Amino acid sequence: SRLMKSSSSLLQRASLCKEVNILPSFGFLFDIDGVLVRGKTPIPSAKTAFQKLVNSQGQFLVPVVFVTNAGNCLRQKKADQLSHLLGISQNQVMMSHSPLRMFKRYHEKCVLVSGQGPLLDIAQDLGFCQPITIETLREKHPLLDVVDHERRPNVLVSIYFSVVLFGEPVRWETNLQLIIDVLLTSGYPGNPYHHENYPHIPVLACNMDLMWVAEAQSPRFGHGTFMVCLENIYKKITGKDLKYEALMGKPSKVTYQYAEYLIRAQAAERRWKQPIQTLYAVGDNLMTDVYGANLYNRYLEENSRKDNSWENELASAAAAHCRSVLVCTGVYNPHTEVPLDTRESITEAVFHGHRDFRFDPGLVEPDHIVPDVDAAVDLVFQLENFAPN
Repeated sequence: SRLMKSSSSLLQRASLCKEVNILPSFGFLFDIDGVLVRGKTPIPSAKTAFQKLVNSQGQFLVPVVFVTNAGNCLRQKKADQLSHLLGISQNQVMMSHSPLRMFKRYHEKCVLVSGQGPLLDIAQDLGFCQPITIETLREKHPLLDVVDHERRPNVLVSIYFSVVLFGEPVRWETNLQLIIDVLLTSGYPGNPYHHENYPHIPVLACNMDLMWVAEAQSPRFGHGTFMVCLENIYKKITGKDLKYEALMGKPSKVTYQYAEYLIRAQAAERRWKQPIQTLYAVGDNLMTDVYGANLYNRYLEENSRKDNSWENELASAAAAHCRSVLVCTGVYNPHTEVPLDTRESITEAVFHGHRDFRFDPGLVEPDHIVPDVDAAVDLVFQLENFAPN
């Protein structure tokens, strides 16, 4: 393909023009689903790739962060799931909800959490002191959820100051109903709706993936699909747009800022004094991995930083570039996807990104396309003329 040929010529020029480097001036941001595993099944090329990334003591030769849009488990569990490849610290794993650690102004307040898995453990690990699950809300206000008629009413009333959407729930209809109740009553579910309660209480959402891949042959609905449902129900009832206080997970800028912070922390811990100049984001999804990496690259190159409170938690970005590397082992299918001349061929009809991310054909054009993660590691090592001792 055009991009694979251009990558080959780039490698030839790189090998002629650059000296061999023994210390890394770059880092990897690896997606997990579709790059390293499909569901619980390892992708064969992943093991070969990671043998190239560690030394004989099992230490990484370059800074590596695993950036997943999964949000329904703790970091340690995701690290354990990768143990078939090598020992990975939870500090190298970034979940879609990881940046919530920076939103400290919500940590002391009551938050309604939506998703599945150990939600209370996840919320508390992130710093939230008063998380309430949808299940608890159902028990306190049984008349709100008419799916189950067997529960007896409970008069206890709570106020919810914000809503955190961690990931897709199991009972979509229940979560959609009760989140709408909370939004339209300013946190007093059980009270009548008041459409003038706008803007509504804060909503923070993690993982905007419309679809994701597991063992099935076709992609499955992701949390982004649940968010589409919630947004459209809210709009249909109120005539107004659902507003998000923050959107986390790829392709959001805050996700890549936090990932870069983790990359630089690893380099500092290893006492690598060479500045990290380039991030290589390896993923399988044009609309999240490629779009997000290219969006962050644009941010780095334009140096257009704004004074956001969560940004004050991080040192200013040090990298100069974020390059997107697309693999063909997951969502992206080179035989059925959009043509590579995306600027002319792609239309907004096939843009699977979130509503609040503007459509830009240039942002879904990868810097490199490779067959799998092993080829991605080879490509980057050659581009960087990296030859560790």
